[in-house]
Amino acid sequence: MNTWKMRLLLLGGVVWALAVPSLTGAQHQGHDMSSHGAGGMGPAQSSGMYTHQVVDQGVRVEFEIMSLASMNMKDADGATHHIMVKFVREGNNEQIRNIMGKIRVVSPSGKEQVETLKDYSGMYAANFSFPEKGKYEITCVIKADDKQHVIKFSYPHG
Repeated sequence: MNTWKMRLLLLGGVVWALAVPSLTGAQHQGHDMSSHGAGGMGPAQSSGMYTHQVVDQGVRVEFEIMSLASMNMKDADGATHHIMVKFVREGNNEQIRNIMGKIRVVSPSGKEQVETLKDYSGMYAANFSFPEKGKYEITCVIKADDKQHVIKFSYPHG
């Protein structure tokens, strides 16, 4: 599939994913654990979507993990899931742009995948494969407002 077609499909997924939480009530408010970069777990796989939210150093980081199949999408490289991330200043709810970062996913058997977050008009995303059932370890390292943020959480797949 051409790169521009994939980007168009991913952008469509972003638009769809932004609409679904308001329709399903699937948004989850995490706990403010900004002193050590941890947060609350989201509901596992409600409506095919998993959400997780963390506040770290004044930045609210909102994750959404969904299967590409639930979005009626396929990835040319065989990825099965889409991880979207939104960054918001905690005090004024202003969306933070110009983020640089990567996400690392480690499967239950220890297989590691690392992808650079791509900017889709202020929403950041990357695709991954989740072939095994079990707990995946997610680590997101980003730079925002000249501060480095490291967010870690587990995603229960299956």
